[in-house]
Amino acid sequence: MTPSGPDNTAPRRFESLRRGATFLLGFACLLVLAAMIGLTCLDVVARYLFNSPVNGAYELTQLLLASLIFLALPLTTAAGEHIEVELLDGLKSKALKYLGAVCAGVATVAVFAIVALELSEHAEKLQRREQVTDSLEIPLYLIGWLGTASFAISAVVAIFWTLRRLCEKA
Repeated sequence: MTPSGPDNTAPRRFESLRRGATFLLGFACLLVLAAMIGLTCLDVVARYLFNSPVNGAYELTQLLLASLIFLALPLTTAAGEHIEVELLDGLKSKALKYLGAVCAGVATVAVFAIVALELSEHAEKLQRREQVTDSLEIPLYLIGWLGTASFAISAVVAIFWTLRRLCEKA
């Protein structure tokens, strides 16, 4: 019989889920970046050697770049690598620094959530109107929904990141 102790399977599952999501997002970023590089190289070679550029290369590059940014946003949030201005660093009061960290965390989560909501409305409009790119006719709502998911995930990640940061400051 094993001794009964605290059940720590939930934190291990959460950590496993976090690592898996980080790997998948990182791998997706890698694939999108490789596609951008490959497309750019192919377009340059086709343009200068065969005088025939790749049709829609500019459009595809734009869509791939937007996708890359949206895929990388939750990773950047999880790593705490967003640009930050620490206006309250000169303060001596630990309580004011803590309050500043709380305000910054709440603002970050709020901004991510608001952008996710606005993007979802915009993506829904693009989908309803069946808007597509000019030359390749790729549905634009796909990028809108990717952005919505990215900002929503980033809002959740920002909650956990803020809580961890506040626990360190306490």
